[in-house]
Amino acid sequence: MSGAFSGLRSGGRSGAGGLTPSRRSSRRLGRFAPSPTGPLHFGSLVAAVGSFADARAGGGAWLVRMEDLDRTRELPGAADAILRTLEAFGLHWDGAVLYQRTRTDAYAAALARLGALGFTYSCGCSRREIALGGRTGPEGPIYPGTCRGGLPPGRPPRSIRLRVGDARIGFADQVQGPQFQDLAAAVGDFVLRRADGIHAYQLAVVVDDAEQGVTDVVRGADLLLSTPRQILLQRRLGLPQPTYAHLPLAVDAAGRKLSKSHAALPVDARDPLPALLRAWRFLGQPKPPERPGDVAGFWMWALANWNRARVPTCANRPGADVIRP
Repeated sequence: MSGAFSGLRSGGRSGAGGLTPSRRSSRRLGRFAPSPTGPLHFGSLVAAVGSFADARAGGGAWLVRMEDLDRTRELPGAADAILRTLEAFGLHWDGAVLYQRTRTDAYAAALARLGALGFTYSCGCSRREIALGGRTGPEGPIYPGTCRGGLPPGRPPRSIRLRVGDARIGFADQVQGPQFQDLAAAVGDFVLRRADGIHAYQLAVVVDDAEQGVTDVVRGADLLLSTPRQILLQRRLGLPQPTYAHLPLAVDAAGRKLSKSHAALPVDARDPLPALLRAWRFLGQPKPPERPGDVAGFWMWALANWNRARVPTCANRPGADVIRP
């Protein structure tokens, strides 16, 4: 966005003397990466609070990155509105906000490197063809490998896919525990550049986390299944692997995540304390001994009392934490 927050250093809090992330690689470095498709709702606030508290309580820095590659989904003004809301909630970031739309050259370079190593191929299949020919997986139809050996005669290329081969990825999630995924069985060869020319989220997030020096990824559990794909890309590109912690999701009464629900009402930036306290308790953290007088007072107490070990898994959310319209 070209609005007031483009390139802003929030609140003068630039961390280690304004050093770039690569120069403070020994510090914990977290990030929050919303998509500017609408205002900040409670589910996104939970992810922001968890990642911010985890980074700051550990003496680290916290970055904000706008995942705005798909401009067709972007709501005009949403990016600036999200940044204003974060500031109202005391979620002050370090350094300049990174906008993914400015990073296409970096994604193209990473894609070219994967291609040179023989890890990618062009695919001419449509979504309909994949839906008809693919097995059902946890995130939709699994690509059947139609173009893995080369494009069928007369079929123009549409997307670029990563060959997953026999990759099996395991990692220790700091909240959800040990994880394992056989990528061929669970997701198949996945898209790195879409038919419309937009680089896929999986590639962009890996490139950006490495470029920014992110050490700790704390985010919603809806992205847990994506993590093995990102780790595979990190390994094939020779990039460092951050630690991962996937937070419980805030859902509505029907069990849908808030971004897909009518309950996804914006949090109130004019009166942030109620939602801030609710997000804190949703993350399993202790209740303050007395109600904070303001946002600054809340964070002064909260950062001294944050405990990642108290964050519950998704499966252990009590019904009281369901968000209702």
